[in-house]
Amino acid sequence: MGLPMIRRVLEDSHRDQSDPSLNGHPSLAEPGQVSDIGQGNGNGSRPSSKVERKLLENLLGAVGGPPLGIELWDGTRFGDEEESVGEVRIHDRLALAKLLTNPNFQFGEMYADGRLSVEGPLEVVMTEMFRAMDRVNKRSTLWTKLLTKIHRPRPTSLRASKDNIYHHYDIGNDFYRLWLDDSMAYTCAYFRDEHVSLEDAQRAKFDHVCRKARLEPGMAVVEAGCGWGGLALHMAEHYGVRVKAFNISREQIAYARRAAKERELDGRVEFIEDDWRNIDTPCDAFVSVGMLEHVGRKNYRLLGDVIHRCLSPEGRGLIHTIGQNQPLPFSVWIERRIFPGGYTPTLSEMMDLFAPHDLSVLDVENLRLHYAQTLRHWLERFEANVERVVEMFDEKFVRMWRLYLAGSIAAFETGTYQLYQVAFSRNGVNDIPWTREHLYAEKLAPEGQ
Repeated sequence: MGLPMIRRVLEDSHRDQSDPSLNGHPSLAEPGQVSDIGQGNGNGSRPSSKVERKLLENLLGAVGGPPLGIELWDGTRFGDEEESVGEVRIHDRLALAKLLTNPNFQFGEMYADGRLSVEGPLEVVMTEMFRAMDRVNKRSTLWTKLLTKIHRPRPTSLRASKDNIYHHYDIGNDFYRLWLDDSMAYTCAYFRDEHVSLEDAQRAKFDHVCRKARLEPGMAVVEAGCGWGGLALHMAEHYGVRVKAFNISREQIAYARRAAKERELDGRVEFIEDDWRNIDTPCDAFVSVGMLEHVGRKNYRLLGDVIHRCLSPEGRGLIHTIGQNQPLPFSVWIERRIFPGGYTPTLSEMMDLFAPHDLSVLDVENLRLHYAQTLRHWLERFEANVERVVEMFDEKFVRMWRLYLAGSIAAFETGTYQLYQVAFSRNGVNDIPWTREHLYAEKLAPEGQ
């Protein structure tokens, strides 16, 4: 089994694709369908070959035989029906060939194209797939090295970062407004219990960040990567600070400026359309929520330099970021189709922000299950508005974002991704809390106190 057999499968699949009499086209999902998204029957394709079936068996064995059913276009089925938590249907032989050659990337591609469908809860199926791939990653350093060489993320230079951010964030505020909360917060919320609404959980996250940064009235705050401005506005309104917030997304900055004016906070919050590399504003607190994922691994020391040149002698700050336990490449498919240039750091890699300038880490918290819960809210709202999303874009876009949101739930549920909040200060600063009690006070202090 190896490259000659895979080559043969590819040749056969391309032969089927080029023959009109054998080329069945899968139909697309109806808007609103969560899991079964490509009802193509593949009737025109020839039956699966012994080679194809053997290669698929080998692939399933390599990932530990996850509790999933696999059905090919000709009705051939793999997996225990009683133990299966869901079913993956492959609608044509070229889709199978692509999956066999590059499953990490091609699963997303084939799903988005409607040539592969899933029966059962998509996030549950994706959870089992993440667990299977985690087993592969843990026992195969060769596989990890191969992934790193095959997939090189897009660059995160000053110029490239603008293109990366435009690709994801400037596709339209109206789209994000359909499924984010009323503050347009596009980062992990903080749930005091699982029944809290998304709006309340996002406000609780804002307070959690502000308390960790120990904001006090009159302080100058820099926020690097401010999104649609929800946190910056919250800091100014409820903690009495002055904020300069930076972002290179033109649409987000325009939205944030309008919101500041409407709430009469434009005199206390300044939204600046500029890259984090150019920040040189003196501040008492440096806060960044959800930006480090876009900075690029090679730029961590440079971001540390920025923090160092801005932070006052008694300064402190907080970095909130998606992370991981091991330095593995970012999801190939998500980096290509959703978050170009993305990378999620380990805690040890994050020390490149702090150690070169002797910044002290004060507190580390992992909120990964909070992010899984946040994503469930987003996916539910996305599905409730899916017909509108189809009108704005198309059905392939819907399938891509459905997979991204459901797959992200699975990634946080399985521990593939973590969510780190790291509080820090200048070294030697002793004006720090003795306990974490201040983080969990029932009510905020009145503004200005």
